[in-house]
Amino acid sequence: MLIYVHGAKCVGIEAVPVTVEIDVTLGVGIHLVGLADAAVKESLLRTVTALQSCGFRIPGKKIVINLAPADMHKQGSGYDLPIALGIIAASGQKELPALEKFLIMGELGLDGSIRPVSGALPMVELAKGSGLKGCIFPEESALETVDYSEAEIYGVRTLDDVLRILEDKEDASDLLIWNTECYRRAREEEGGYRRRNYMDFSEIIGQEGAKRGMEIAAAGSHNVILIGSPGSGKSSLAKALAGVLPPMSREEALITSKIYSVAGKVDFRSGLLRERPFRSPHISASKPAILGGGSGENILPGEVSLASGGVLFLDEFCEAPKSTLEALRAPLEDRKVTIARLKAKIVYPASFMLVAASNPCPCGYYGEGDRCSCSPGARAAYLSKLSGPIMDRIDIQLWVHPVDTAKLVRGEKGESSESVAKRILRAREIQLRRFSGRGIFTNAEMGQKELEEFCPLSDDCRSLLEKLIDRLGLSARAYTRIIKIARTIADLAGDPDILPRHLSEAASYRFLDRRNILEL
Repeated sequence: MLIYVHGAKCVGIEAVPVTVEIDVTLGVGIHLVGLADAAVKESLLRTVTALQSCGFRIPGKKIVINLAPADMHKQGSGYDLPIALGIIAASGQKELPALEKFLIMGELGLDGSIRPVSGALPMVELAKGSGLKGCIFPEESALETVDYSEAEIYGVRTLDDVLRILEDKEDASDLLIWNTECYRRAREEEGGYRRRNYMDFSEIIGQEGAKRGMEIAAAGSHNVILIGSPGSGKSSLAKALAGVLPPMSREEALITSKIYSVAGKVDFRSGLLRERPFRSPHISASKPAILGGGSGENILPGEVSLASGGVLFLDEFCEAPKSTLEALRAPLEDRKVTIARLKAKIVYPASFMLVAASNPCPCGYYGEGDRCSCSPGARAAYLSKLSGPIMDRIDIQLWVHPVDTAKLVRGEKGESSESVAKRILRAREIQLRRFSGRGIFTNAEMGQKELEEFCPLSDDCRSLLEKLIDRLGLSARAYTRIIKIARTIADLAGDPDILPRHLSEAASYRFLDRRNILEL
């Protein structure tokens, strides 16, 4: 008897169908075919033991299990449950009339328990698009998908729960994820959940200019670099920035949540990820860890993708390997990262906001009186890691000087993060309305078409911009970045059009592009 069970495999942040075909016929042995990796092949012993512990017998016949399409590699332990159900149905031990109506994935324990798998979010989208009735996942995995109310999503703990759904003899609505105790408990925990305790801008004494630059960066999701001596407040500014970012829109949350789902890093309680990610990898992280990688077709997202929709903070930027820094060029420009292997090419979203921090020289005190002990050659070699192509892609460049001693002693406090966050939220709402239906969400993501449509310049603005570009020696990419920053400054001010003062302020944040940076 030939049985079909619907499964799936994640390719990037999208899922593709995998049909588990099981046939029980005359012969001997269990045969698994369909380009399965070691984890899938090991599932046979795991599945047989789980079935026996649940009171099922393994038929003394030839069992052929095919994972179709057969020319695509299959990884992971999520095919345990479809294989087990197929053996039960094909051997006639249970009638499962609803088996072909659901997409089913899960790892089996030896006692028949079901453990979570990664990629539930993309799989639900696949099931909806394929016309299936719904999905059956382990409870922990089903919690990721609770915002998809259009499909029936069951959260199960044991093989017996799955059989109760598929036999279709009794009401199994108590296993719908929205009706489970696991979901109710998660919602109760979220009711008392508070955002992470980020540093408040008011706790950072002085640095008004840097705070203004960070506010503009947050309002338009612009990349920013902070250069200054040790203890000047670079890391504090970056951490405070994370606390003023607005919540993600549903579209942004869906993309970011799918990345975390595929990566198996779902650390949120239920539904879509609501708080923007703040990723802060160490400078020693390898290039695959930053960009993403893996062997064969098992390519996982890296930090640039995990930070999508949020912030990627790279401290001690100039200490990182130059090859790693240069590898950021494409993600910063294209807002995506393409990872190619011999047998696979995966594209992951990488629409993140880069916040980099660095000392200006090896000793860290260049620009602070006569404290610097580095030679001009050492300073030049240190900053040479900030190549022209990388600096072109960093919109806002801030030099952070130590706080004035008098302000530090008096403990003068500035504006709170709450006030800053309100202005940023208003600016982001303007951008969401502006780019509605275009697949982008912030000014930093604008392409040439959007620049022409939403950033028209008056004659005065064009004349000023021409003088600024000639005087500073900026590239064509820096030219477009200045316009994007000016658009954000105008949004913060509530101005419908870009004005000369907006362009002047935007250009003031491009000092590292100048030819004689070490003379500043």
